[in-house]
Amino acid sequence: MQGILNHADLEAFLNTKFSNWAAQIIEKQEYDVVYAFSGVAEEVFQALPNKNVVKALVRGSAHIRTQFQILSAEEKRAGVYVDKPSKWIIAREEREYQISDLVIVLSTFAKQSFIAQGIVKEKLKVLSLGTQLEKFHPLQQVVEERCQRIISKKPLRVLMVGTYSYRKGAIDFSKIAELGSGYCQFKFVGDVISEASHLAQQSSANIEFIPRQPQYELPEFYAWADIFIFTTIEDGYAVVLAQAQAAGIPIVSTTNCASLDIVVEGKTGWILPIRSPESFVERLMWCNEHREELVQMVWKIYHNFHPRDWAEVAADFVNISSKELSKKLKIRD
Repeated sequence: MQGILNHADLEAFLNTKFSNWAAQIIEKQEYDVVYAFSGVAEEVFQALPNKNVVKALVRGSAHIRTQFQILSAEEKRAGVYVDKPSKWIIAREEREYQISDLVIVLSTFAKQSFIAQGIVKEKLKVLSLGTQLEKFHPLQQVVEERCQRIISKKPLRVLMVGTYSYRKGAIDFSKIAELGSGYCQFKFVGDVISEASHLAQQSSANIEFIPRQPQYELPEFYAWADIFIFTTIEDGYAVVLAQAQAAGIPIVSTTNCASLDIVVEGKTGWILPIRSPESFVERLMWCNEHREELVQMVWKIYHNFHPRDWAEVAADFVNISSKELSKKLKIRD
Protein backbone atom coordinates (compact mmCIF):
# COMPACT_ATOMS: atom_id res chain seq x y z
CA MET A 1 0.00 0.00 0.00
CA GLN A 2 2.89 2.35 0.77
CA GLY A 3 4.03 2.11 -2.84
CA ILE A 4 0.56 3.07 -4.10
CA LEU A 5 -0.51 5.76 -1.65
CA ASN A 6 1.56 8.11 0.47
CA HIS A 7 0.57 8.75 4.08
CA ALA A 8 -1.63 11.78 3.32
CA ASP A 9 -3.46 10.00 0.50
CA LEU A 10 -4.01 6.91 2.64
CA GLU A 11 -5.31 9.08 5.49
CA ALA A 12 -7.76 10.82 3.14
CA PHE A 13 -8.95 7.49 1.72
CA LEU A 14 -9.48 5.79 5.09
CA ASN A 15 -11.04 8.77 6.91
CA THR A 16 -13.59 9.53 4.19
CA LYS A 17 -14.31 5.83 3.64
CA PHE A 18 -15.11 5.31 7.30
CA SER A 19 -17.08 8.54 7.63
CA ASN A 20 -19.23 7.70 4.57
CA TRP A 21 -19.88 4.22 5.97
CA ALA A 22 -20.89 5.67 9.34
CA ALA A 23 -23.11 8.27 7.62
CA GLN A 24 -25.09 5.49 5.91
CA ILE A 25 -25.72 3.86 9.29
CA ILE A 26 -26.69 7.14 10.95
CA GLU A 27 -29.22 8.02 8.24
CA LYS A 28 -31.36 4.98 9.04
CA GLN A 29 -32.27 5.97 12.62
CA GLU A 30 -33.27 8.96 14.73
CA TYR A 31 -30.83 10.36 17.29
CA ASP A 32 -30.78 13.23 19.77
CA VAL A 33 -26.98 13.46 19.88
CA VAL A 34 -24.30 12.22 17.51
CA TYR A 35 -20.82 12.13 19.04
CA ALA A 36 -17.96 11.81 16.55
CA PHE A 37 -14.20 12.06 16.63
CA SER A 38 -12.52 14.82 14.67
CA GLY A 39 -11.15 13.69 11.33
CA VAL A 40 -13.98 11.21 10.66
CA ALA A 41 -17.04 13.37 11.34
CA GLU A 42 -17.58 15.52 8.25
CA GLU A 43 -19.74 13.16 6.15
CA VAL A 44 -21.59 11.98 9.26
CA PHE A 45 -22.65 15.49 10.25
CA GLN A 46 -23.54 16.42 6.69
CA ALA A 47 -25.83 13.38 6.38
CA LEU A 48 -27.97 14.16 9.42
CA PRO A 49 -31.50 14.90 8.18
CA ASN A 50 -32.85 16.02 11.56
CA LYS A 51 -31.80 19.62 12.19
CA ASN A 52 -32.51 19.22 15.91
CA VAL A 53 -29.85 16.57 16.49
CA VAL A 54 -26.82 17.78 18.44
CA LYS A 55 -23.61 17.35 16.45
CA ALA A 56 -20.91 16.88 19.10
CA LEU A 57 -17.33 16.72 17.90
CA VAL A 58 -14.53 15.52 20.19
CA ARG A 59 -10.94 16.58 19.59
CA GLY A 60 -8.34 14.69 21.61
CA SER A 61 -5.58 17.29 21.20
CA ALA A 62 -5.22 21.03 20.78
CA HIS A 63 -6.74 22.82 17.78
CA ILE A 64 -5.20 21.07 14.80
CA ARG A 65 -3.66 24.24 13.39
CA THR A 66 -2.10 25.03 16.79
CA GLN A 67 -0.82 21.47 16.92
CA PHE A 68 0.73 21.86 13.47
CA GLN A 69 2.40 25.15 14.43
CA ILE A 70 3.88 23.73 17.65
CA LEU A 71 5.17 20.57 15.99
CA SER A 72 6.59 22.49 13.02
CA ALA A 73 8.58 24.65 15.42
CA GLU A 74 9.78 21.54 17.25
CA GLU A 75 10.86 20.01 13.95
CA LYS A 76 13.12 23.01 13.29
CA ARG A 77 14.43 22.83 16.85
CA ALA A 78 15.19 19.09 16.60
CA GLY A 79 16.64 19.20 13.10
CA VAL A 80 14.81 15.99 12.17
CA TYR A 81 11.40 15.18 10.71
CA VAL A 82 8.60 15.29 13.28
CA ASP A 83 5.24 13.73 12.47
CA LYS A 84 2.53 16.41 12.25
CA PRO A 85 -0.92 16.94 10.71
CA SER A 86 -1.16 17.03 6.91
CA LYS A 87 -2.69 19.96 5.03
CA TRP A 88 -5.59 17.70 4.06
CA ILE A 89 -6.52 16.77 7.63
CA ILE A 90 -6.10 20.35 8.84
CA ALA A 91 -8.60 21.63 6.26
CA ARG A 92 -10.99 18.76 6.98
CA GLU A 93 -10.97 19.23 10.74
CA GLU A 94 -11.46 22.98 10.46
CA ARG A 95 -14.60 22.31 8.38
CA GLU A 96 -15.77 19.91 11.07
CA TYR A 97 -15.26 22.53 13.77
CA GLN A 98 -17.54 24.88 11.85
CA ILE A 99 -20.42 22.46 11.13
CA SER A 100 -20.53 20.98 14.64
CA ASP A 101 -22.77 22.32 17.40
CA LEU A 102 -20.27 21.47 20.12
CA VAL A 103 -16.53 20.95 20.14
CA ILE A 104 -15.65 18.84 23.15
CA VAL A 105 -12.02 19.05 24.25
CA LEU A 106 -10.21 17.26 27.05
CA SER A 107 -8.36 20.08 28.79
CA THR A 108 -8.34 23.81 29.45
CA PHE A 109 -5.16 24.10 27.38
CA ALA A 110 -6.95 22.58 24.37
CA LYS A 111 -9.90 24.92 24.87
CA GLN A 112 -7.59 27.93 24.95
CA SER A 113 -5.99 26.82 21.68
CA PHE A 114 -9.40 26.77 19.98
CA ILE A 115 -10.28 30.23 21.27
CA ALA A 116 -6.94 31.53 20.01
CA GLN A 117 -7.80 30.12 16.57
CA GLY A 118 -11.13 31.95 16.44
CA ILE A 119 -13.64 29.33 17.64
CA VAL A 120 -16.25 30.98 19.85
CA LYS A 121 -15.97 29.84 23.45
CA GLU A 122 -19.72 29.11 23.65
CA LYS A 123 -19.19 26.19 21.26
CA LEU A 124 -16.38 24.71 23.39
CA LYS A 125 -16.81 22.36 26.34
CA VAL A 126 -14.10 20.75 28.46
CA LEU A 127 -14.71 17.11 29.36
CA SER A 128 -11.96 15.80 31.60
CA LEU A 129 -11.48 12.06 31.28
CA GLY A 130 -11.29 9.45 33.99
CA THR A 131 -9.97 5.96 34.56
CA GLN A 132 -9.78 3.36 37.29
CA LEU A 133 -7.56 5.66 39.29
CA GLU A 134 -8.22 3.86 42.57
CA LYS A 135 -5.95 1.10 41.23
CA PHE A 136 -3.07 3.59 41.25
CA HIS A 137 -3.71 4.79 44.81
CA PRO A 138 -0.91 3.15 46.83
CA LEU A 139 -0.83 1.55 50.22
CA GLN A 140 0.30 3.87 52.99
CA GLN A 141 3.52 1.88 53.29
CA VAL A 142 4.50 2.93 49.75
CA VAL A 143 4.04 6.61 50.66
CA GLU A 144 5.96 6.16 53.91
CA GLU A 145 8.86 4.62 52.00
CA ARG A 146 8.80 7.52 49.52
CA CYS A 147 8.94 10.06 52.33
CA GLN A 148 11.78 8.18 54.04
CA ARG A 149 13.77 8.23 50.80
CA ILE A 150 13.22 11.95 50.38
CA ILE A 151 14.21 12.78 53.97
CA SER A 152 17.29 10.54 53.76
CA LYS A 153 18.67 12.90 51.12
CA LYS A 154 19.21 10.12 48.62
CA PRO A 155 19.02 11.23 44.96
CA LEU A 156 15.42 12.13 44.12
CA ARG A 157 13.74 9.59 41.86
CA VAL A 158 12.23 11.35 38.85
CA LEU A 159 9.81 9.46 36.59
CA MET A 160 8.17 10.13 33.24
CA VAL A 161 5.68 7.74 31.61
CA GLY A 162 4.35 7.89 28.06
CA THR A 163 6.12 8.17 24.72
CA TYR A 164 9.65 9.40 24.22
CA SER A 165 9.15 11.67 21.20
CA TYR A 166 9.76 15.26 20.22
CA ARG A 167 6.06 16.00 20.67
CA LYS A 168 6.33 14.80 24.26
CA GLY A 169 9.35 17.00 24.94
CA ALA A 170 12.14 14.46 24.49
CA ILE A 171 14.73 17.21 23.97
CA ASP A 172 13.78 18.85 27.26
CA PHE A 173 13.55 15.62 29.25
CA SER A 174 17.03 14.61 28.11
CA LYS A 175 18.41 18.05 28.96
CA ILE A 176 16.79 17.97 32.40
CA ALA A 177 18.33 14.56 33.07
CA GLU A 178 21.74 15.83 31.98
CA LEU A 179 21.62 18.93 34.18
CA GLY A 180 19.99 17.25 37.17
CA SER A 181 21.97 14.01 37.24
CA GLY A 182 23.97 15.15 40.27
CA TYR A 183 21.02 14.97 42.68
CA CYS A 184 18.31 13.11 40.74
CA GLN A 185 17.86 9.66 39.25
CA PHE A 186 15.77 9.57 36.06
CA LYS A 187 13.59 6.82 34.64
CA PHE A 188 11.40 6.77 31.52
CA VAL A 189 8.71 4.12 30.98
CA GLY A 190 7.20 3.81 27.51
CA ASP A 191 7.88 3.59 23.80
CA VAL A 192 10.84 5.33 22.19
CA ILE A 193 9.71 6.22 18.69
CA SER A 194 12.13 5.99 15.78
CA GLU A 195 12.50 9.76 15.25
CA ALA A 196 13.93 10.14 18.76
CA SER A 197 15.87 6.88 19.07
CA HIS A 198 19.24 8.54 18.46
CA LEU A 199 18.55 11.10 21.20
CA ALA A 200 17.54 8.29 23.56
CA GLN A 201 20.83 6.52 22.92
CA GLN A 202 22.74 9.72 23.68
CA SER A 203 20.76 10.14 26.92
CA SER A 204 21.06 6.55 28.16
CA ALA A 205 23.84 7.49 30.62
CA ASN A 206 21.42 9.80 32.47
CA ILE A 207 18.05 8.08 31.88
CA GLU A 208 17.02 4.49 32.47
CA PHE A 209 14.66 3.56 29.63
CA ILE A 210 12.03 0.91 30.39
CA PRO A 211 9.87 -0.46 27.52
CA ARG A 212 6.13 0.21 27.57
CA GLN A 213 4.40 -1.73 30.35
CA PRO A 214 0.83 -3.05 30.75
CA GLN A 215 -1.39 -0.67 32.70
CA TYR A 216 -1.73 -3.06 35.62
CA GLU A 217 2.07 -3.06 36.09
CA LEU A 218 2.49 0.73 36.08
CA PRO A 219 1.72 1.19 39.82
CA GLU A 220 5.07 -0.42 40.74
CA PHE A 221 6.89 2.22 38.68
CA TYR A 222 4.88 5.01 40.28
CA ALA A 223 5.78 3.50 43.67
CA TRP A 224 9.45 3.82 42.71
CA ALA A 225 9.18 7.57 42.04
CA ASP A 226 9.48 10.64 44.26
CA ILE A 227 8.60 13.19 41.55
CA PHE A 228 6.76 12.86 38.24
CA ILE A 229 7.67 15.17 35.36
CA PHE A 230 5.90 15.69 32.06
CA THR A 231 7.70 17.72 29.42
CA THR A 232 5.14 17.49 26.61
CA ILE A 233 4.91 20.41 24.19
CA GLU A 234 1.41 19.52 22.96
CA ASP A 235 -1.21 17.22 24.44
CA GLY A 236 -4.93 16.92 24.95
CA TYR A 237 -5.36 14.85 28.08
CA ALA A 238 -2.51 12.66 29.34
CA VAL A 239 -3.94 10.12 31.75
CA VAL A 240 -0.45 9.55 33.22
CA LEU A 241 -0.81 12.88 35.04
CA ALA A 242 -3.95 11.64 36.79
CA GLN A 243 -2.27 8.30 37.51
CA ALA A 244 0.75 10.03 39.04
CA GLN A 245 -1.45 12.20 41.23
CA ALA A 246 -3.43 9.14 42.30
CA ALA A 247 -0.11 7.56 43.27
CA GLY A 248 0.64 10.50 45.58
CA ILE A 249 3.49 11.93 43.53
CA PRO A 250 4.17 15.67 43.13
CA ILE A 251 4.00 16.64 39.45
CA VAL A 252 6.18 19.04 37.49
CA SER A 253 4.55 19.56 34.09
CA THR A 254 4.35 21.91 31.15
CA THR A 255 1.31 24.10 30.49
CA ASN A 256 0.44 22.37 27.20
CA CYS A 257 -1.63 19.46 28.50
CA ALA A 258 -4.21 18.78 31.21
CA SER A 259 -1.93 20.10 33.95
CA LEU A 260 -4.11 23.21 34.38
CA ASP A 261 -7.01 20.88 35.27
CA ILE A 262 -5.08 18.40 37.42
CA VAL A 263 -2.20 20.20 39.14
CA VAL A 264 -2.78 22.76 41.90
CA GLU A 265 0.22 25.09 41.71
CA GLY A 266 2.46 24.77 44.75
CA LYS A 267 0.16 22.23 46.45
CA THR A 268 0.17 19.14 44.23
CA GLY A 269 2.97 20.22 41.90
CA TRP A 270 4.13 22.95 39.56
CA ILE A 271 3.28 24.07 36.01
CA LEU A 272 6.07 25.42 33.81
CA PRO A 273 6.42 26.74 30.23
CA ILE A 274 7.21 24.39 27.36
CA ARG A 275 10.78 24.18 26.06
CA SER A 276 12.19 25.39 29.39
CA PRO A 277 14.39 22.57 30.74
CA GLU A 278 16.27 25.05 32.94
CA SER A 279 13.06 25.94 34.80
CA PHE A 280 12.42 22.23 35.42
CA VAL A 281 15.96 21.85 36.76
CA GLU A 282 15.44 24.86 39.05
CA ARG A 283 12.28 23.25 40.42
CA LEU A 284 14.01 19.90 40.96
CA MET A 285 16.83 21.73 42.71
CA TRP A 286 14.27 23.41 44.97
CA CYS A 287 12.80 19.98 45.77
CA ASN A 288 16.27 18.70 46.58
CA GLU A 289 16.91 21.62 48.93
CA HIS A 290 13.43 21.66 50.53
CA ARG A 291 12.83 18.00 51.25
CA GLU A 292 10.62 18.50 54.29
CA GLU A 293 8.23 20.65 52.24
CA LEU A 294 8.27 17.99 49.51
CA VAL A 295 7.33 15.31 52.05
CA GLN A 296 4.42 17.43 53.28
CA MET A 297 3.23 17.78 49.68
CA VAL A 298 3.40 13.99 49.20
CA TRP A 299 1.20 13.38 52.25
CA LYS A 300 -1.34 16.04 51.25
CA ILE A 301 -1.67 14.61 47.75
CA TYR A 302 -2.10 11.12 49.16
CA HIS A 303 -4.77 12.04 51.72
CA ASN A 304 -6.69 14.47 49.49
CA PHE A 305 -6.87 12.20 46.44
CA HIS A 306 -10.37 11.98 44.92
CA PRO A 307 -10.63 9.68 41.89
CA ARG A 308 -12.65 10.68 38.84
CA ASP A 309 -14.16 7.58 37.29
CA TRP A 310 -15.90 6.97 33.98
CA ALA A 311 -19.36 7.29 35.56
CA GLU A 312 -18.59 10.95 36.34
CA VAL A 313 -17.31 11.47 32.79
CA ALA A 314 -20.50 9.95 31.37
CA ALA A 315 -22.68 12.10 33.64
CA ASP A 316 -20.82 15.25 32.56
CA PHE A 317 -21.23 14.31 28.89
CA VAL A 318 -24.97 13.74 29.32
CA ASN A 319 -25.28 17.10 31.07
CA ILE A 320 -23.36 18.93 28.31
CA SER A 321 -25.40 17.24 25.57
CA SER A 322 -28.75 17.79 27.32
CA LYS A 323 -28.11 21.51 27.69
CA GLU A 324 -27.18 21.84 24.01
CA LEU A 325 -30.25 19.83 22.94
CA SER A 326 -32.55 21.99 25.08
CA LYS A 327 -31.01 25.10 23.56
CA LYS A 328 -31.62 23.78 20.03
CA LEU A 329 -35.23 22.93 20.76
CA LYS A 330 -35.81 26.31 22.41
CA ILE A 331 -34.42 28.13 19.36
CA ARG A 332 -36.65 26.06 17.07
CA ASP A 333 -39.78 26.77 19.13
